[in-house]
Amino acid sequence: MEVDPRQAALGQLLFYDKILSGNKNIACGTCHHPRFGSSDGLSLGIGEGGEGLGPDRTPGTGATRIHKRIPRNAPALWNLGAAEIAVLMHDGRVSQSDLYGNGFDTPAEERLPRGLASVVAAQALFPMTSEAEMAGDPEENEIGGAINDRLDRGWAIIAKRVRVIPEYGARFTEAFDHIETPEEITIVEIANALAAFISVEFRSIDSPFDAYLRGDETALGDKAKSGMALFFGEAGCSGCHAGPMLSDHKFRALGLPAFGPGRTRPFDPIARDLGRLGESDDLADAYRFRTPMLRNVALTAPYGHNGAYPTLHDMIGHHLDPETARARWTRDLAALPAVDWLAEYDFIIQTDAREMDRQSLARDVYLPARSPEEIDALVAFLQSLTGASTDTTPFGVPDRVPSGLIPD
Repeated sequence: MEVDPRQAALGQLLFYDKILSGNKNIACGTCHHPRFGSSDGLSLGIGEGGEGLGPDRTPGTGATRIHKRIPRNAPALWNLGAAEIAVLMHDGRVSQSDLYGNGFDTPAEERLPRGLASVVAAQALFPMTSEAEMAGDPEENEIGGAINDRLDRGWAIIAKRVRVIPEYGARFTEAFDHIETPEEITIVEIANALAAFISVEFRSIDSPFDAYLRGDETALGDKAKSGMALFFGEAGCSGCHAGPMLSDHKFRALGLPAFGPGRTRPFDPIARDLGRLGESDDLADAYRFRTPMLRNVALTAPYGHNGAYPTLHDMIGHHLDPETARARWTRDLAALPAVDWLAEYDFIIQTDAREMDRQSLARDVYLPARSPEEIDALVAFLQSLTGASTDTTPFGVPDRVPSGLIPD
């Protein structure tokens, strides 16, 4: 997508500014930090109420401590501005669509505001509405309370918070031609600025693999070349991981080990995650999740919709033999910071034998066995997808933000 550099620069400040959260204690960049490949290095994140960054983040203390883990792994943000991307989130619940007359199909349905420039902008709105991610409990702040009343009502409060900060008011009027006074700033401009930043900051198309495709035969080592031949050949990986972003953006069931609170529906009696079914209401979509894009995948561990596996070797092994991998999986493989008051429930889903049977039977991917040497070669190829400039992104983390709050 084409990006206005003024909007991207404004989006950088918003991305790292905790003013967008209900209790002003967490920013987008807290869980999508460049230090951790634009994710957080955890299987299931610690959201609003937590303290610290990445794998060292703690669940907080006292009345403001977290009440649940984030149900799914924080997705990386690489190349979300690519033209091919029309669907986002593990279950695809944010997508381009004319269904509601606003350009998108989202949990806000017809209440999603018009004027959002991209699916990235639409997606950027929803962490702000999540009690566990950014909004906080309804009784803790006015944003959490408004969202508890109706999903979209918190956005107006967030926009007011931003536009009354003089520096933000000046920057918005400069970055958006249709904004003449700070009073005109809405959540739409905030989301569009965030999307502009994400699309520029996390653009990555300069990997050794890209150099090889441009004709540099020396860009890949022998092992990576062998892995590439397997990936696009007899190993069958490209059947799902296809195209420039190495994803067909479709949904498949892999039967990953289950744990955590799950992204439950209101009527779910157990802590399970039904994946795409939660969005589509189609039983055929049970336990299916979106095929992840693979550029910079070596930077974004752990892997899977719930971060079940810590390494690429582990994740490939599960693809090849889910039954064996699931039987061998142990709880210590999950990157879950200790939360004493949640420990009883972290793995409770595994005590439900029938649910475990249902999840193990939901499998869409069948691949031929590979030798350890071939798996090593596949990992070497996946490592060659890491961009050369991932450590020198255009903007980086700002030293300060206009709210005066301290960036992570």
